Amino acid sequence: MSLFSQDVPISWYLLLSAVLFSLGVVGFLIKRNLITVFMSIELMLNAVNLSFVTFAHEWHAVKGQIFVFFVMMVAAAEAAVGLAIIIAVFRARATLAVDRIDLMKL
Repeated sequence: MSLFSQDVPISWYLLLSAVLFSLGVVGFLIKRNLITVFMSIELMLNAVNLSFVTFAHEWHAVKGQIFVFFVMMVAAAEAAVGLAIIIAVFRARATLAVDRIDLMKL
């Protein structure tokens, strides 16, 4: 059974992608915890990946899926570097609150 069934319209996948992206933006703008902000960025990347795969399937093109592969590689690298930075900030400041982190002051 295929992920893209004829019973489910393409607009539903795009609507899901838009909702996930919107939730990521809201989480990025509202939340003050560095981990939550990081997870919101990942949610936005995955929402864009869903729309790329949807259009690649609709247009019978592999280019969208190849682009998703590269976005996933960048997201994996961002996760590794981002989590290392978050751990370093937590060790130095003992907090993950975005409002309370000021790296210019020691």
